[in-house]
Amino acid sequence: MGTGSKSSHQSYAVSPTALAESPAAPVELGGAPAASEGVDLAGAAGGSVAEIPEVAELLPEPDAPAEPANAGDVVADPVADELTEEAVPGQGLESGAPPDDEEVQTAPDEDEPESSAPDVDEQTGDEPAAGDGDLLLAEEDETEAEEETDPPLTPVPAAPPVGQPTGTPILVGGDDFINSEAALVAYDSADGPREVLLTHVSEEAEEKLLDALSIPGTHMEEVEVEEKVKGRLGLDKDKKLGELTSTAVSSVQHKLKHDLPMSDASIAKHQAAVDAVSDVLHDPSISDDEKTMALHYLHQLNLVKDKIDNGGSPLPWMAPYEVTQTKTVTKQVPVPDGEPEPGTLPATVRKASRIKASLDTETGQSSWDGTTRSTANGTEYEIDMGDGWKAVYRPYKDNDPASTEYSLRGQLEVHAPAGAGHGKELVERLEQLHLMNKPMTAAEGEWTYLSNNVKAQGLGNAAGMKAAMETAQGLQDLQVQEIVHQRMETLMGLDTEALQTQMKRIHLEAAHKVLPMKVEVVRDAVAKASGFASGAELAASPGYEPTPATTGKWLSWSRFDVTGKQEEIKSAFEGRSLMHKIHSGNLASLLGTGVLASTEKRAVMGIGSGVGMSEESDKMTGGANSVFLRVQHSGSHLGGGTLIWDDPSVLMRRSDYYGYNGDHYGAINPEHHNYSKNAITRNPMKIANFSSDGNEVMFGNGIDLLGAEAPSRIVCASAGERQTILASFASRGITELGGKPVEDVLCLDDYYS
Repeated sequence: MGTGSKSSHQSYAVSPTALAESPAAPVELGGAPAASEGVDLAGAAGGSVAEIPEVAELLPEPDAPAEPANAGDVVADPVADELTEEAVPGQGLESGAPPDDEEVQTAPDEDEPESSAPDVDEQTGDEPAAGDGDLLLAEEDETEAEEETDPPLTPVPAAPPVGQPTGTPILVGGDDFINSEAALVAYDSADGPREVLLTHVSEEAEEKLLDALSIPGTHMEEVEVEEKVKGRLGLDKDKKLGELTSTAVSSVQHKLKHDLPMSDASIAKHQAAVDAVSDVLHDPSISDDEKTMALHYLHQLNLVKDKIDNGGSPLPWMAPYEVTQTKTVTKQVPVPDGEPEPGTLPATVRKASRIKASLDTETGQSSWDGTTRSTANGTEYEIDMGDGWKAVYRPYKDNDPASTEYSLRGQLEVHAPAGAGHGKELVERLEQLHLMNKPMTAAEGEWTYLSNNVKAQGLGNAAGMKAAMETAQGLQDLQVQEIVHQRMETLMGLDTEALQTQMKRIHLEAAHKVLPMKVEVVRDAVAKASGFASGAELAASPGYEPTPATTGKWLSWSRFDVTGKQEEIKSAFEGRSLMHKIHSGNLASLLGTGVLASTEKRAVMGIGSGVGMSEESDKMTGGANSVFLRVQHSGSHLGGGTLIWDDPSVLMRRSDYYGYNGDHYGAINPEHHNYSKNAITRNPMKIANFSSDGNEVMFGNGIDLLGAEAPSRIVCASAGERQTILASFASRGITELGGKPVEDVLCLDDYYS
């Protein structure tokens, strides 16, 4: 972590690329220009990152493989961590609430920027390592071929559209980012576009990121200091006087509390303690401190004897005998002004903040000057990446869930210098932070899809699931060993830095080679856990959609227990709708942006605060990363400014929602009093039966209002408001919402009378 505690830093791999046949590209669900939500995207195929060992450690024998070691369990997002109802194989939608928060760990993508590969001639002397130049050329050729056969699910634009408030969504391979999701935003400014990458780092990946930084006060040195230490005497520990006395006290206390007669066992335990203390007191060589200690226990045992003989109320708490001593100890202490370790990025600690952008309601364009920020309750790091590049990160470890904004923990911004055309480099620069830096490929998508369904359907604890994940990881570990063995001579000719680079490439290559096998293993386990005979049967089922849907400016993954049972979901919600009431803000402005956005998304879009009902509370609970809907009877009189989904299955197909049958402020923060492990659920059948007036259903990031996720009814407050919105739609060429003419979707308050 840039602490000075080790001489070199870990080498981390980037996201893997598979050799498997590519699945289809993302499904375009909506034709209208709008934005949808990003979902729970787990990592792509992968394995653990590797700290570079000694060369001798790189030479395992691949022909005698052991059991897969250190295989990762399924690890999900912070929400699913608390949804622990046990899944029941074969019950589909009724299989229970989500699993423990586990997410499939992943390794890296084979292609990495040329700049990240050190020049071998410089690393190893006058002559390059044998065969290494040919290896690099071969890898470059293979990378180009892979890009043709397995293209990115979300290509990275060279220049994101300027002023687009939601930015351009991309998926990054691996599981360093929550939902594998990031957005490239280009704010308009007087100095030219301000291009920023916005993402949310997973808590499991934070250690890698911190290892890339030099943070003031975390550079450590070993020093000898004198400390006062309170503890038991050595003779007490040797003779176990404290333990014997405690055993006697506990035995007698039990009888006293329950008004039971003293047993022979209790009397024997008391006598054993008395004998041990007496032996010490009769030893003429003991010190004054040791004598005082023995008398302390004898006094306690005399009280116990009185209770044995006479009974009465329970004894008071009896503490062991302790003394305070001064000892010299060696400790690691922070050096505030220590020199950064070589290869790390200098970082400063400051109060947390957010980009303070502005949204022009007339043009729909978002702007930011590159410096103005709003304050937040927490801590963040400002990171100098060199050449005018910087990053801002809000760490998990320095933001206590009990006292800081839960929704900002893990947020990362990467800022390019002013000007356009930095889109691809914004992603590549993630490698400086030891994070995955390649867009997710189509072959990786099925792995992420399966991981999302494990979390959403609560399959993590299902029979065979953990074993499947361990097998998948073991396949990659064995592949790494085999490649290292094959390239032993080349690796032994490299120095430390070049070796780190080649080990990174080996992990990428291993991940890419075994990905098809890993997907097959996990698909079979998911199939059996959800009632299918085999992975092949699951893959052939109508609801299996292993690519994300693009419904606007966000992405969403589906869950096959809903997409494969649409009629069952519709039947469960019969007579009920999902609705959202706009309590503040302007309906026309909302439809102008095209998205119902979460509090955190609104902040970076440039929409001012005060739009939501409980924004500050939601930041503390974690609900600020979602939008809130409510299950309501379809015939309810809801009034103007209401969005209504009469067919909730349109949204329930997503894999990122959770709900409470009551008002919990969307809490996913386990330290917040509104959080309830037993009440939170992802089960759509349970959500369909919500009856509380304060029930809430949370969808991550937001909802596309103009595409396939469009509401079926939008209730305007007046005829004038309806005409304003219709005129806005006409000017943008929007004639339908969700397959219905906009005139039929937009209705007046008296539509319900």
